[in-house]
Amino acid sequence: MFYYLLKYVVLGPLLRLVFRPRIEGLAHVPATGAAIVAGNHLSFSDHFLMPAVLKRRITFLAKAEYFTGPGIRGRLVAAFFRSAGQIPVDRSGKDAGQAAIREGLGVLRKGELLGIYPEGTRSHDGRLYKGKVGVAVMALRAQVPVVPCAMIGTFEAQPPGKIVPNVHPVTIRFGEPLDFSRYAGMEHEKAILRAITDEIMYAILTLSGQEYVDRYAAVAKAEEISAAEKTAVAEKTPEAAGKGRRFPRAPLS
Repeated sequence: MFYYLLKYVVLGPLLRLVFRPRIEGLAHVPATGAAIVAGNHLSFSDHFLMPAVLKRRITFLAKAEYFTGPGIRGRLVAAFFRSAGQIPVDRSGKDAGQAAIREGLGVLRKGELLGIYPEGTRSHDGRLYKGKVGVAVMALRAQVPVVPCAMIGTFEAQPPGKIVPNVHPVTIRFGEPLDFSRYAGMEHEKAILRAITDEIMYAILTLSGQEYVDRYAAVAKAEEISAAEKTAVAEKTPEAAGKGRRFPRAPLS
C-alpha cells in the first residue's frame, strides 16, 4: 500500500513535476505476467523515476547498503526501500550472485515485474559497461521476456555523489521485449549466458546511445580510484614536489 501511496500521491507526482520525464515505448512493457525490465544505471534517481512512469508495480534487487546507511538520511532511504517492497541483496562474497538470482526468481514466480541493472552498479562516468550474466540466468530459468530500458539524462540530473538533483530533461525509453525461449534449458552454458547478456546490453546501448565499455563497471571504477590514489601519493613525494619549480634550487653554501 505504501508503494502505491508513494507512486500516485507523494513521490510520483513530484518527480513528474520536477523532471517532466519523456516516456517512450511504454507499451512494450507487458500489461500482465512476469517479465524482467533490464536497464542502464546512471543515477540514484533511476530507482524512483522508472517505477514512477510504469503502470505496474516493479520490484528491484537493491544493494544491501541502501538498507544499512548511517544517519537520518540512511534511515530514511532504508525505510523507503523496505516500504516499497524492494529486496536487499548483499553483493559481497562468492554467493552474492546466487542470492540475487534466488530473490529475483521469487519475484518472477509471482508473475510480477522484476527490475535489474545488469551492470551491477551505477556507471561512474556515464558510459555503459559490460553486463553480468545473472539476468540471463533468471530469464532462462523463469522463461520470461526481458524488456530493455534506457534512462537518458539522469546522470546529468543526479551524478554520483550529488544529493539534491539538478533540474534536467530526462527520457525513459523502453524497447521491444527480447525472447530467449530458443535457449530453454541451457542456463548452465556459459557461452549461451554471455551471448544473451550481450544481446540485452546491445539493446540497451541502442536505446541509450551511450559509449560502451567491454569491462565490468566495478572493476573499471576500482582501477581508476587506485590510479588516482597512486598519483596523489606520488605528488606528495619530495621528488614530485620539485617538479613544478621553474628554477633549480640555489646551491648550498
